Amino acid sequence: MLKLVFTGVWICAVSLGSVYFSIQHASAPVETDAEAERRALQEYVPGELITVPVIADGAVQGYFLTKLSFSVDKAKAKNMEVPLKESVTNALFDILVGQKLINVADTSNFDLASFKTAVKDGLNKQFRDEVIFGVLVEQLEYLSKTDVARIANSANEKQRKPVPIVDKNGETAHDQMPESEKRAAAAGH
Repeated sequence: MLKLVFTGVWICAVSLGSVYFSIQHASAPVETDAEAERRALQEYVPGELITVPVIADGAVQGYFLTKLSFSVDKAKAKNMEVPLKESVTNALFDILVGQKLINVADTSNFDLASFKTAVKDGLNKQFRDEVIFGVLVEQLEYLSKTDVARIANSANEKQRKPVPIVDKNGETAHDQMPESEKRAAAAGH
């Protein structure tokens, strides 16, 4: 009986010691002054769900449904002549339709990280300044023209959900805005 008590005390002491040791030696990520300054300058702007037509052979073949949110420079976003959301929506049409960043027929070469970088660089180029720090892709899906026609005609067929775009690494769009930023954006509306 006494052995059992000593064993229990020993196990508790070792467990508490290892937890204490791991907490003491765990270090928070080191943030440089430049990163801290940039974090103070940025805010998250929730995007809107937009529909972008896929045009090939002179006709609409389908539609991308996309919802992008952005990490932006607060001061530069407030000083824009046209509000940021409207500017972004306009610029996204130019980037997504004009540059054909996604080949719907063959998504095996699609890279989500490259897509985010291309959108960020394209927006900053159109704004002629580094307004956008990062792009969060919350949703990126495709509806073919036949799917849209089927939905519009309310056929008795089971409705299909939009097809998520999967990149060459098997990643789909699932970025999330930080919770504190979601609450701040909701309070601002």
